[in-house]
Amino acid sequence: MSFKNTFNNYNWDTLEKEIYAISTEDVATVLKKEKISLDNFKTLISPAAKPFIEQMAQRSNAITKKRFGNTIQMYIPMYLSNECQNICTYCGFSMTNKIPRKTLTDAEILKEVEHIKSLGYDHILLVTGEANKTVGVSYIKHAIDLIRSHFSNISIEIQPLDQDEYETLISSGLYAVLVYQETYHKATYKIHHPKGKKSNFDYRLDTPDRLGKAGIHKIGIGALFGLEDWRVDSFYTALHLKYLQKTYWKTKYSISFPRLRPHQGGLEPKVEMTDTDLVQLICAYRLLDEDVELSMSTRESEIFRNHCIHLGITSISAESKTNPGGYTAEPESLEQFEISDERSTAEIKTMIESQGYEVVWKDWSNNWE
Repeated sequence: MSFKNTFNNYNWDTLEKEIYAISTEDVATVLKKEKISLDNFKTLISPAAKPFIEQMAQRSNAITKKRFGNTIQMYIPMYLSNECQNICTYCGFSMTNKIPRKTLTDAEILKEVEHIKSLGYDHILLVTGEANKTVGVSYIKHAIDLIRSHFSNISIEIQPLDQDEYETLISSGLYAVLVYQETYHKATYKIHHPKGKKSNFDYRLDTPDRLGKAGIHKIGIGALFGLEDWRVDSFYTALHLKYLQKTYWKTKYSISFPRLRPHQGGLEPKVEMTDTDLVQLICAYRLLDEDVELSMSTRESEIFRNHCIHLGITSISAESKTNPGGYTAEPESLEQFEISDERSTAEIKTMIESQGYEVVWKDWSNNWE
């Protein structure tokens, strides 16, 4: 059994019709309910729910404060490599882009770590392109072993792995894995991933199951907004979340909200997701699930990130570099995508505190020291 069995019980076109057929009366009825179901979530992400966004935002804020308090966790990504064997139409690291490739050495990794620690971070996200030979399991394990004494929380966003490979990394101190389906529309997925291991839709779809079976502490999922209708992709993400929570109930979960950003050989979004749409979605997720962590990256603008703090977001990155060695070792190497909010860590910390929230640098430890 895997999520694939649940996934196959739903039809994209049918879901799309149902979402767009929802009325304002349906939304008003749902918002009177104390408990929001997956079917209710479909109502809250519909176009009909737009007039109710303020009401949803207030409820989302109250739920988040009740569950997480006035806290925002801060983390930072560290890109280890831009080498990649996949063709992805929306990514600067795609193997079709003729760009200089870079994989960090031990000395370069430690140089990056020294800078990141000086900023105050204790949660780090290691990111690579998908190149099994260059940055495979042995490289990632070595990187975790190299830096684990410096961080209480190490997450990765790399190519999907087999269950035994995840178990190996977990034994070295891995805490969380972020793996985005990009889009749950199978035909569209194939268009944007024509070559490489990532072109296998089903293998990627089953990745969170392999993680759950491996006993990972936290799984992050999501869709890349711009490839397909964000409403339908978000329903599938919520469906995936609920399946995982029921099946691997000891694991924590997070949702991210990446929108297409400019990059080398850039792809124009097929469907635009406005700021208002994103606010609606964040609130809908919080009303659906009071425990799921909601994360906001530097893809979004200063203004949006200033306001999203009150919407239900629980973690936020700052001062991100999306190129390997971007902090100190190789600042001019190619970015995966352009960030939007370029403020420093100190500036983001001040912004968060000015809104009455406490910045959390560490909320869990592997006790490797």
